[in-house]
Amino acid sequence: MIPLSLTEIASITDGRVEAPDGIDPASVVVDGPVVTDSREAGPGGLYVARVGEHADGHDFVDGAVARGAVAALTTRPVPGTACVVVADTQSAFAALARAVVDRVPGLGVVGITGSSGKTSTKDLLGAVLATAGPTVAPVGSYNSEVGVPLTVCRVEPGTRFLVVEMGARGIGHVAYLTRIAPPRVGVVLNVGTAHVGEFGSRAAIATAKSELVQALPADGVAVLNADDDAVRAMAAVTDARVVLVGEAADADVRATDVSLDAGGRPTVTVVAPQGTRTLTLGLVGRHHVGNALAVLAAATELGLSFEDACTALESARPASRWRMEVTERADGVTIVNDAYNANPDSMRAALTALERMGEGRRTWAVLGTMLELGEESDALHREVGEEVRARGVDELVVVGEAARPIAEGATSSDGTGTRVRVVADADAAETLLREEVRRGDVVLFKSSRDAGLRLLGDRLAGPREEQA
Repeated sequence: MIPLSLTEIASITDGRVEAPDGIDPASVVVDGPVVTDSREAGPGGLYVARVGEHADGHDFVDGAVARGAVAALTTRPVPGTACVVVADTQSAFAALARAVVDRVPGLGVVGITGSSGKTSTKDLLGAVLATAGPTVAPVGSYNSEVGVPLTVCRVEPGTRFLVVEMGARGIGHVAYLTRIAPPRVGVVLNVGTAHVGEFGSRAAIATAKSELVQALPADGVAVLNADDDAVRAMAAVTDARVVLVGEAADADVRATDVSLDAGGRPTVTVVAPQGTRTLTLGLVGRHHVGNALAVLAAATELGLSFEDACTALESARPASRWRMEVTERADGVTIVNDAYNANPDSMRAALTALERMGEGRRTWAVLGTMLELGEESDALHREVGEEVRARGVDELVVVGEAARPIAEGATSSDGTGTRVRVVADADAAETLLREEVRRGDVVLFKSSRDAGLRLLGDRLAGPREEQA
């Protein structure tokens, strides 16, 4: 955190300081972690007391102070604690984050959005930019109205690059986030059907994602996926210079000769204005090729050389959990845990990787429900089942009644091909898998987060110290 006194924070947030007698607000300086979870508070930090559906953050101020926080951002005074009291903690938190950005001249801010791949791409870009200077990137999937300020408040005076993942569950969400962290480079990965139940249509999702490139300045850069028509069309709504990335013939940063090794890791030849380079990624799945192209485009626009960016990209490894996380067990079983989230596009990408990794081996797809798909949910789940059958998956375990349409789509009329079973919950799936999985099998776990399959994948992978 950039050091700020309570007096300065009060001015930024239109708040007032309420402090115990004898404490000078101008002498209390926040220079430690800014947190919304009191358990994560630390020396010199600020605790933001948010009020949620199930808990009131004001009840945990004392715990934050006990862990070293020097003050709290609140909507009412808390006896015995230095507080900046504001009308609304969310608005104040956003204003504080924006003030942090504005206090670092020359900070290179990159915004990333898309229906899928945001977290993997920000991890890759964060790793690449860190080779050139101090970089702040989100932890996990901090891409909301709370996660973005938490990320921004980690910026320090010497930070050179800030990577911001921007999610949306409605029109105006991304625009709001760009006002907290105004990007100079904006990356739009894709427009899929994630959250279509909330947006109503893919066109509405495209409108929401386009808010990122609309926010770019005229001297900024929009990095757009040339292989997604909805993303390509966003070139018409931005004042920024456009860089197209993808496998299309007119892409400015283009991928050719894509292949996957036996572990599902891509090798690709990249053709860019700065040169041509063949590189092998350390991540599993063909879908990471597009992510890598976006990273190269953004990194070179921020001043890295093409060669340095490629070298750093080859060295990057998965940073966030439960995203194509591969564990090779000591008994020869491969566990692929991609169950942090799921939508039809990411399901197809994971099944494509499973097909390549499972060549000559028995493959298992353990799939749960995809949430927030609206009226098309059953049809989209059936399409995933059809994809399972088309990819030649040997064993399909569908977890939960809501995901049953996957089983329907995977079941052939003559009963041949993929063996399909539906189980009630993750515990039932675990019993089945422990009884039937054998040496050499490849087991993919994929579902939306609330289905709990990521935790089942962890249990089947075994304790970290026991993994091969």
